[in-house]
Amino acid sequence: MQILCYNICMIILDGKSLAQEIKNEVKEKVSSLTKKPTLSCLMIEGNSASEIYVRNKQRACEECGLLSKLIRLNQSTSQNELEEAIQKENKDEDVSAILLQLPLPNGLDEESAIGKIDPRKDADGLTNENMGKLFFKGVSNFAPCTPSGIIKLLDKYDVQIEGKTAVVVGRSKLVGQSIAHLLLQRNATVVLCHSKTENLKEITRMADILVVAIGKAKFIDADFVKSGAVVVDVGMNRVDGKLCGDVDFESVKEKCSMITPVPGGVGPLTVACLMENTYKLAKNNPNF
Repeated sequence: MQILCYNICMIILDGKSLAQEIKNEVKEKVSSLTKKPTLSCLMIEGNSASEIYVRNKQRACEECGLLSKLIRLNQSTSQNELEEAIQKENKDEDVSAILLQLPLPNGLDEESAIGKIDPRKDADGLTNENMGKLFFKGVSNFAPCTPSGIIKLLDKYDVQIEGKTAVVVGRSKLVGQSIAHLLLQRNATVVLCHSKTENLKEITRMADILVVAIGKAKFIDADFVKSGAVVVDVGMNRVDGKLCGDVDFESVKEKCSMITPVPGGVGPLTVACLMENTYKLAKNNPNF
């Protein structure tokens, strides 16, 4: 893989290139199945970011030889209606994987809705059964898409994880908690920080590997970063019409050894790993 350098001592972690490799592998594997897997995505209308994400997922499905199905639900959809729609997809034998596009509008219970997804069709690995397996080392090789992509990216660039101090900023189940467990399983010493963490800057300065997923544009600047650290920016924010991460790239790039860009870093890997998860679910499904 070509290593992209920004300056003499800092390396850009090219998620876009690795994502293409993953999608190419998925396409080849899908061709061996007796029928094409179908990813069913349920989305509540009204969120422009979700619309973009879903379109990207649909394009990736087409590229990988997968079928995509989009269930659009209006903003007045009740909790019961949403969960009934999920149950319908659970029963559809042609559907191999189900994804509930998050976040849901206020008033809808994400935990309850996710809990209605059949764990055997859980594309994002967020049901209690699949998360439980993730939290026990060696029980499952199936993880939520973004954390899975992060580990693949660190491995691609030969980043040593074992024995290193990894600090994760953000404790969502989708990213923060999951990547913390994956790093712990790789024998890193992991600190999981969140909005109530005191002395955050002092803690992040200890990190050999710093993963940031807090949803605050350019919140982490050079003062938060240890010299030579590997920085993974999961954030996706729009400021003045331009995409940026949770890390202030311009200041941090002068201090770290490796960093993911936004866009072109973690985002493409999330979509690629969703394709990989969809294939894995289909492979384990006797209907495919």
